[in-house]
Amino acid sequence: MKLPDPHQKHDHNNHQSTQNNPDPCDGLEMDAVALNEEGVPYFFKGDYVFKGFGGQAKMINKSFPEVDNHHQMDHIDAAFRMHHDDDPTHNNIFFILDDMVYSYYQYKLEEGYPKNISEVFPGIPDHLDAAVECPKPECDEHSVIFFKGHDSYHFNVKTKAVEKKKFESMPNCTSAFRFMEHYYCFHGHMFSKFDPKTGEVHGKQPKDVRDYFMRCSSEGSNHTERERCSRVHLDAVTSDQAGHMYAFRGHYFLQKDKDGVLKADTIEHAFKELHSDVEAVFSHDDHLYMIKDDNVFAYTVGENHTLLDGYPKPLKEELGIEGHIDAAFVCEDHQHVHIIKGQHIYNVDMKASPRAATGKGKLLLLSKVNAAMCGPEGLKVIVGNNYYRYNSTMLFVAGRALPEQHRVSQELFGCDH
Repeated sequence: MKLPDPHQKHDHNNHQSTQNNPDPCDGLEMDAVALNEEGVPYFFKGDYVFKGFGGQAKMINKSFPEVDNHHQMDHIDAAFRMHHDDDPTHNNIFFILDDMVYSYYQYKLEEGYPKNISEVFPGIPDHLDAAVECPKPECDEHSVIFFKGHDSYHFNVKTKAVEKKKFESMPNCTSAFRFMEHYYCFHGHMFSKFDPKTGEVHGKQPKDVRDYFMRCSSEGSNHTERERCSRVHLDAVTSDQAGHMYAFRGHYFLQKDKDGVLKADTIEHAFKELHSDVEAVFSHDDHLYMIKDDNVFAYTVGENHTLLDGYPKPLKEELGIEGHIDAAFVCEDHQHVHIIKGQHIYNVDMKASPRAATGKGKLLLLSKVNAAMCGPEGLKVIVGNNYYRYNSTMLFVAGRALPEQHRVSQELFGCDH
């Protein structure tokens, strides 16, 4: 493990790792990174795994007990998910430790494993640094790229041919990660985005893993750049009648004005009563309504956001509904707010007294919605790192097929990577 940079901009006072409770916000050098079968990123360090971008340290042996039984196992050398429709290894997670390969499907070790690396990936050396899958057309052929020192080995999944390359412009990867069809070389607590065919490093690199792939609080960092390009899903999003968009994630929020100017700030600074972790937000009658836990907070819209008198109010009293809310939005009919709770959607008439959640409908195609908002382009429904656009709420609820998928970071916030 590399020691954290003492000049790093992150506030480590609140993130003290111990041997029993490592914290990725301390600047840990990850041993391996891979998506699980459901697309959740797993970050491996020593005996621990961090599940998701904000996951707490869990023992690897709770999910993958056989890996922990590997002789003298102190860390995983490499890990990757294999996704190939025509191959029995479809959606498997591979772990490489020294010269042995472990293959898991649905968290169960496959029969016959572990196997020697020469048997599974002939021509690939042992004691690797990193590995990542590269499907077509991102690579010319469906491949797995293995890294060891300055060398990369491109393993053709179909023919088992190996092409050795040197990626001169890349640092030595301690782990590698494919996410949203982009490729990242992790080195220490930094990462560089690269082209899997040429090894060319894109844009201003390297960047801090904690600013893009972890939920870490920090001081003095470029909040706007980090939040614009973060791969962590949004907690809530809305747009007001003036055309300003507000997007909330963890302790921060992004505000995008009608001219496209984007800035980030802490939620606590602008909405001091909330502090962090907004569950849902919607705009109505020139006010921002924010839902957190079982309460509704209402703020004025403008340069300064002031909590309205009498707020917060209980969720049941204000909107006539109870329990965790996933998303809320108001569309062209500014009288009604639509509330998503699990796979159900409700309507609340904001002019009614008392208010009640009515018209319960079921979402047929999406099992989880993170956020949603209406605007001139229609309804945008955010699921993970992507969103779907609908012309109306009715089409969203009654639709029989998902529309084209769009990327939140790139198409909502203009991230260039």
